[in-house]
Amino acid sequence: MVKVKRGTLKAILEAARNTYPREFIALLGSTKGRVLDEFIVLPSTFGESLSSIRADLLPYNAGSIGSVHSHPGPNARPSKADLAMFRAMGEIHLITAYPFSLESTRAYDAAGKELELEVVE
Repeated sequence: MVKVKRGTLKAILEAARNTYPREFIALLGSTKGRVLDEFIVLPSTFGESLSSIRADLLPYNAGSIGSVHSHPGPNARPSKADLAMFRAMGEIHLITAYPFSLESTRAYDAAGKELELEVVE
């Protein structure tokens, strides 16, 4: 199970809406154990069908544990490119699909297996 703070998820969804119709991408972090409570925006290319992030610019102590990105369409399943990124970017990954809500957001492990997502206060 993946736990995410409500405020963090709201901010991610807002970023996805603001980037639409391009994909939003960022890294995920946790300052308190296994609860996702931050996302790290680095210089990125936000494209309409593919986005990329400059993970090499991540500060040494930032503690990224995965990634989050949006899909401009209603499908939150990972593509082959997403799966390749998952393997290189950590253990927990979120995809939020249009219309960018809790119901259209999915969590995955590095292999692309869907995980249960719980929103916590």
